[in-house]
Amino acid sequence: MAILNKENTMIDIRCAVVALMLAPGAAQAVGAGLEAARAGDYAEALQDWRPLTEQGHARVQYSLGVMYYDGQGVPQDYAEAVRWYRRAAEQGLDSAQYNLGVMYVTGRGVTQDYAEAVRWYRLAAKQRIANVNAQFNLGNMYVTGRGVTQDYAEAVRWYRLAAKRGDPRAQLNLGIMHGTGQGVPQDDATAHIWFNIAAANGASNAAPARDLAASRLTAAAIDEAQRRARVCMKSGYRDCD
Repeated sequence: MAILNKENTMIDIRCAVVALMLAPGAAQAVGAGLEAARAGDYAEALQDWRPLTEQGHARVQYSLGVMYYDGQGVPQDYAEAVRWYRRAAEQGLDSAQYNLGVMYVTGRGVTQDYAEAVRWYRLAAKQRIANVNAQFNLGNMYVTGRGVTQDYAEAVRWYRLAAKRGDPRAQLNLGIMHGTGQGVPQDDATAHIWFNIAAANGASNAAPARDLAASRLTAAAIDEAQRRARVCMKSGYRDCD
């Protein structure tokens, strides 16, 4: 059986600046900073953006946190990255909430604190448009019992949410949970479905896990599992049960 994918401890570095959400003057400053950042001139981007961070623009605060995390235009400073992530996270920005959770897991810029990581992951995962990395990481926190009471059924719930958003790591882990009977009844056919989907989406070790599950199924059961995997993917993960 494949090994569970561990939580993602990579910082989300997507540019979160959306000029259209800001007032015209602020939008102009954001646009100039974004153009500078794309050209690799992070010092200029910082100059354009810093006044907006002090005015409370969450997406620009988040971007400043990324710059401090990566040392782009400023000396690398994890504590300062945490400060800016926190300011954006407290305004409800999911990418900042997720990144703050990662900082608490890794102990960069803050004292390592799994319970606090879980708190921020949960906030990001429960957004109207949920952060899929946070959903996946919550699943792993429940599997390992870090920051929460170990609960395989709750891990399955979060993996399923992320899997239905198309996350191949969660799809693989969901297959493993079904294959081992952790948090759900043991079911090689359902494990096969999720391993097959994860393999199609490029998850490492998913194809061997699928083939191992297939060795425990009849030919008819494999055909049905393959059909259900096709239906699941074609439905955009809406019809997977």
